[in-house]
Amino acid sequence: MSTAVAELDDVEEGEGGELGTENAVAPGGGYQLPEALDGGYAVLRRGVRLAPAFTKGLGVTLALALIATVGRIVIPLTVQQTLDHGILAEGGPDYGEVRTMVALSAVAVLITAVSAYLMNFRLYTSSERGLAEVRTKAFRHVHDLSLLHQQAEQRGALVSRVTSDIDTVTVFIQQGGMQLFVAVAQVVVVTIVMAVFSWQLTILVWVCFVPMFLVMRKIQGRTGRAYRKVRRRYGRMLGEVSEALVGADVLRAYGIEDRAGARIGAAVEDTRDSQVRTQRLIVVTFSMGELVAGLVNAAIVVVGVMLGVGGHLSVGDLTAMLFLVNLFISPVQFATEQLNEAQNAIAGWRRIVGLLEQPPDVVDPGRAGVTPPDGPLGVGFEEVVFAYPGGTPVLHSLTTEITPRTRVAVVGETGSGKTTFAKLLTRLMDPSSGRILINGVPLKDIGFETLRSRMVMVPQDGFLFDMTVGDNVRYGKPGATDAEVRRAFEDLSLTDWLDGLPEGMATRVGQRGESLSAGERQLVALARAYIADPDLLVLDEATSAVDPATEVRITRALDGLTRGRTSIAIAHRLSTAEAADEVFVFDAGQIVERGPHRELVGAGGVYSGLYESWSRQQAS
Repeated sequence: MSTAVAELDDVEEGEGGELGTENAVAPGGGYQLPEALDGGYAVLRRGVRLAPAFTKGLGVTLALALIATVGRIVIPLTVQQTLDHGILAEGGPDYGEVRTMVALSAVAVLITAVSAYLMNFRLYTSSERGLAEVRTKAFRHVHDLSLLHQQAEQRGALVSRVTSDIDTVTVFIQQGGMQLFVAVAQVVVVTIVMAVFSWQLTILVWVCFVPMFLVMRKIQGRTGRAYRKVRRRYGRMLGEVSEALVGADVLRAYGIEDRAGARIGAAVEDTRDSQVRTQRLIVVTFSMGELVAGLVNAAIVVVGVMLGVGGHLSVGDLTAMLFLVNLFISPVQFATEQLNEAQNAIAGWRRIVGLLEQPPDVVDPGRAGVTPPDGPLGVGFEEVVFAYPGGTPVLHSLTTEITPRTRVAVVGETGSGKTTFAKLLTRLMDPSSGRILINGVPLKDIGFETLRSRMVMVPQDGFLFDMTVGDNVRYGKPGATDAEVRRAFEDLSLTDWLDGLPEGMATRVGQRGESLSAGERQLVALARAYIADPDLLVLDEATSAVDPATEVRITRALDGLTRGRTSIAIAHRLSTAEAADEVFVFDAGQIVERGPHRELVGAGGVYSGLYESWSRQQAS
């Protein structure tokens, strides 16, 4: 026993730094619950509250479980009655009593089987409903979290929250959760029945098992921490694998597949090591159960025979006690195994609840939100400051205004704050202080549904889904007809490109749009933005990293897309700035210059230097 406890302590101390309970981002493992939720019961209670479907009709399911439990106890009772009052009855065997007891046993077995079937059917149905509810909530909540939260954890680790962590809960609920309740109920009922037959043997059974229960209580805490470590390492492993798959082209281009393989191999080994150490604990508990079970059976036979010889037990009583002891031992052993699985499920629940209870720092006002007046949108920044967690400010007291229908180009060196400016404007993040106004309405007061319908951001990568070109465009306007989609390409002067595709609008773009070139993906993204018909457009340089012919198409499409709308373009190529009504020049988190392209070129300031450098690069 001391060896087992020492091994448990080794697991507990192995990675003490990972076992903190602050509600923060853990390396590779994500958000952890606060200390108040460290108990397994508290985690389960919160998890069940997240999905009411779990408890719907629970009373009926529990009643069926109790019927199935009591049904199992009927067999030892009928055996005792059959032996003492049937086969061994005074005056010879009473076959009528035997037939009665056999019939009663058959009825009890049938009732038990039907109750168990109905219990399991209801359990599977309610658990699947509840888990689907949790999975949907978790997926949606990931999208509600700001980019800061999403970037703080590997994508694979987030995916593991919605998939494998919930799967551990599924396995436990469907294969062990209710059965654990049944096992506990069976132990209680069997104890009562055993005490009726022989209080001495009942005490003997409990004396053998109580030390194991006390040790098990200590083991469960260690096992829970070990399983938490397994879940974190599993999430980290998924993160490494998904990153390598997404970046496969880069790995091949630089010939670093071996290095990536080594990182994945290390993550796999870490996961395997934590799994092995956890299973070692489970083997210890299982072996203890087997040892005590053997000891109890031997003790019952020896002491029971002694009590029988002394006239304190009949043959039927002793036989029934042997049956009852097995009915006691079986659920205890099952409960021992399921308590270990429960720790795995609780570890999964903890990560899921930790994710769902992580409050979004960009909050949707929902129905309480304000709707800006119809028409083109104007923008105002008032003393806006933004700093990433633990970092210095990226934007410093930024105050500026953009009038409706103005086409603004935002330029500056890398790290000057222009991309942060765009993310704040589209409310992918909120400022640390200050406020942003849309037509005089604070941005925080506008509901997400209204905001996303009035404002659209076209990112630089032009991300597409594994669908057809037409279906990707329809993301901008769900339910748009083929005619409306085609008209969007016509208005952007892109029909020649569309008709050149193998199947036109029905051409599939592949995962992440990889069947198309970067420039072609951007054309589809622009059509998607156009059909959404927003009042304000935010564009992350659409012409970067494309060939000259595609750049001409994109430039032509941008002209049609931005006409009559307020638009803000993050410009890496200053040809975009040349066509803008006004240019904002960012430097060290501030707008140091603003005005038309021609004025800024002649001013001899920061923009003039950027433009001169860009012109030399174009000429070379």
